[in-house]
Amino acid sequence: MEKDISNVNNIKKILIMGLDKSGKTSIVLCLKGIKNLMSFYSLNPTRGIKREIFTVFGSEFNVWDFGGQEQFRKDYSIDFKKNIVGTNKIIFVIDIQDTARYSLALQYLVEVVDLLQKSNQNVDFSIFLHKYDPDIDTVNSNFDSKEAEEYIKQIKEALPLNFNYELAKTCIFTIFQKTNIN
Repeated sequence: MEKDISNVNNIKKILIMGLDKSGKTSIVLCLKGIKNLMSFYSLNPTRGIKREIFTVFGSEFNVWDFGGQEQFRKDYSIDFKKNIVGTNKIIFVIDIQDTARYSLALQYLVEVVDLLQKSNQNVDFSIFLHKYDPDIDTVNSNFDSKEAEEYIKQIKEALPLNFNYELAKTCIFTIFQKTNIN
């Protein structure tokens, strides 16, 4: 049994939640400072909760990456009060390009927010509309920016008025860089 060390030595506990294939594990790799592209191509689905402790910019983080498959999501709801103990931040990740699962992602988000409010925990909450790549309109012919904007409105309307959160468009995007060597 793993010991919850989220409050030991001022370690910040972050939960990363969302549906499977939304990019949660890739975000964890970025938080860890990993830039090797091959690390992103060899990812496997997270099963259950993967816990990692690492230091970035002098701060220690205890990151819990919640696998997003349906079979695990049910267990998270049951154990939410136990998992939330000591949490400083929740990042809920939605794949903005997965339009077929917009309503499922929204349903899960509302469930997590409801559980958080019932737990009476004061936790910083962010929603990442992930895979919002700069060239999304040209690369993904199925992506409709108007549909995405409508979805953002649905998210805002579905969350309680008294619930504080940050909503952000995010991506992990590689750009070509050239640095001259003298």
